[in-house]
Amino acid sequence: MKFALFGNTYQAKKSVHIERLLSILQQRKAEVFICDEFYDFLTKEQHMKLTANTFSGDHFEADMIFSIGGDGTFLKAASRVGDKNIPILGINTGRLGFLADVSPNDMEETIEDIYNHNYKVEDRSVLQVTCQGQALKGYPFGLNEIAILKRDSSSMIAIHAAINGAPLTTYQADGLVIATPTGSTAYSLSIGGPIIVPHSNTIAITPVAPHSLNVRPIVINDDWEITLDVESRSHNFLIAIDGRSETCKEGTRLTIRKAPYQIKVVKRMNHVFFHTLREKMMWGADGRE
Repeated sequence: MKFALFGNTYQAKKSVHIERLLSILQQRKAEVFICDEFYDFLTKEQHMKLTANTFSGDHFEADMIFSIGGDGTFLKAASRVGDKNIPILGINTGRLGFLADVSPNDMEETIEDIYNHNYKVEDRSVLQVTCQGQALKGYPFGLNEIAILKRDSSSMIAIHAAINGAPLTTYQADGLVIATPTGSTAYSLSIGGPIIVPHSNTIAITPVAPHSLNVRPIVINDDWEITLDVESRSHNFLIAIDGRSETCKEGTRLTIRKAPYQIKVVKRMNHVFFHTLREKMMWGADGRE
């Protein structure tokens, strides 16, 4: 099999997991390609001796992607995979790990399952944003969320939102987060958004620090189109896509819709979403016990 590897270049103490993973793949006589930034980190900073091939940008092909790090590393890998339709397995050397949920202790067993085709692949929806009158410099697709946020000012911004052309409301807030079900347990959850089951075909819209308590999160169908017009005293605002942010000028109309492709996430056969909620978030745990 052919594997492409992406990794966290800030986890020097976790490099032992990389050595073990590469050793397991070598025993399997797998063909391994490592993204050039991660390869440089391993060879120049960690002084590892590697004979693997490298690649840059999105110039790669593979049977499966390994993302070694936390969910942030997984999101970066997903942005590089894009519409290639290559499944991604997340090995968690970070903290929480909803997307990257395979423990380093389970790598050998997991790779055994992969070679035995004993795993499942979940299709996860992606959001796409387009800007009228201004081209985004970065990748316009988000697996987790697209956030509109204030910039350079302590004042709130006004976000005029419409769904399929029909006015929804004007959000007077610090920002607005539009999240996929995958992203519902990320930034959206931290600002009071709902937890959404991964395959529910929905989008959650949640304001950040709204001025009015009457404004609550709302969940809509993921095949509906969202348009946003932003007013700001500083005449600009931030758009953050899975943590990658850039500045937009006031007057730029944003259109957010479901992307024409999905990201394929590899899960072990015993993986259950609700078990992850209980384990990672201590869902329903009673602190009195």
